[in-house]
Amino acid sequence: MSTLAYEIVDVFTDRPFAGNPLAVVFGAEALAGDQMQALAREFNLSETVFVLPPTDIEATYRARIFTPETELPFAGHPSVGAAVVSVRRGLAASGHLVQECGAGLLPIVVSDTDSATLTGGTPTLGDAFDPAVLLDVTGLAGDDFAGPKTTPSAAGCGLEFVFLPVERRALARAWADPARAVAAGVSQIDVFAWDSDTNTAYSRVFCPGVSVPEDPATGSAALGLGVWLVANGWLPGDGTSAYTVHQGFEMHRPSLLTCTVRASNGAATSATVSGHVVPVAKGEIAVPPFVG
Repeated sequence: MSTLAYEIVDVFTDRPFAGNPLAVVFGAEALAGDQMQALAREFNLSETVFVLPPTDIEATYRARIFTPETELPFAGHPSVGAAVVSVRRGLAASGHLVQECGAGLLPIVVSDTDSATLTGGTPTLGDAFDPAVLLDVTGLAGDDFAGPKTTPSAAGCGLEFVFLPVERRALARAWADPARAVAAGVSQIDVFAWDSDTNTAYSRVFCPGVSVPEDPATGSAALGLGVWLVANGWLPGDGTSAYTVHQGFEMHRPSLLTCTVRASNGAATSATVSGHVVPVAKGEIAVPPFVG
């Protein structure tokens, strides 16, 4: 039986059994997409990443990223995890790496075999949403909304999320109802409480559109949050600002994401997210049959 090497790591944490678990699979260049999807279902983690030879001469490696139900063009914790594990396995040297993925060529700096800093794709601002609709989707009430002078909207750096600011007391009660989310056109939503004194967000991220009920640490959402914060005047519209995201507490998987966003004339121009990667397990997994 043919097998592939894999590692399980926890991302955006400095200790095992916290952060966001990730399966990193190597040697899968001969597999079709449906075979990769079958492996992602088998691991049944929020995401599985396949590290492949690049097709672009400027890239260090190519990444294909799958949830249990679909392929994503980009995601944060698989990108950070894949870069660090690749360096640990001797497939790349530490320092400046370039990941090729569906969102393009993304720079990643692996400072050691423990952590990495990812620069997201081009910042985007998406559709605005009625706060009442989003509060209904997440099971919250009108007085839970924390942005009376802001408009909840989608934002991203390669993958967009809808951002809903709430009072911190509301986080424990938040939950994305899949049927209501579909009706509202919401695939992925970041419900967050913002502490302006410390530039800290306390977040919960729900992804009903990609069959991930809740994610314990979401690098792509943390990047998009910086774009949203600048657009709404919660971070400066010029220069570089640092901010921190705490996530996963309600899932008993505390996570820490350290971020920066660069802005000019009131709009974000780039964002980064950094975090640690902790090894948990490694082994071999069978290659699933090809389904033509």
